[in-house]
Amino acid sequence: MTSLKPKTTQTMKPATAAKKLGILLSAAPAEFQEGVVSRSELNALQATPPTWLADLRRNGPHPKQVVAAKLGVSVSGLIRGGITSPLTTAEIDALKAENPAWLEHERTIQAETRKEALRLKQR
Repeated sequence: MTSLKPKTTQTMKPATAAKKLGILLSAAPAEFQEGVVSRSELNALQATPPTWLADLRRNGPHPKQVVAAKLGVSVSGLIRGGITSPLTTAEIDALKAENPAWLEHERTIQAETRKEALRLKQR
């Protein structure tokens, strides 16, 4: 005979929730950093982001995964280019406008990698 277990609320650490939201945990408010986030709270944050979350997503500072995506390079490419700290949207835009040689090179590598992955997928 099986007994019905009460449904438990699925929670996650703030670092996991920040990664899923695409924000830098250290830039989030203290109450977000110190608590746990339930799945329903995460869904609510994604559906209707509060002002602090919208500002972080718009202006940064952004985690390296987001910086890499905005620049069109890999995270490894960022590191090879000497970018090891989070960047704001303004800093990313300035880097795009400057378009240093390493960024152009890493974008070429990323494009070739994606092209090769697509070719292998179509086999």
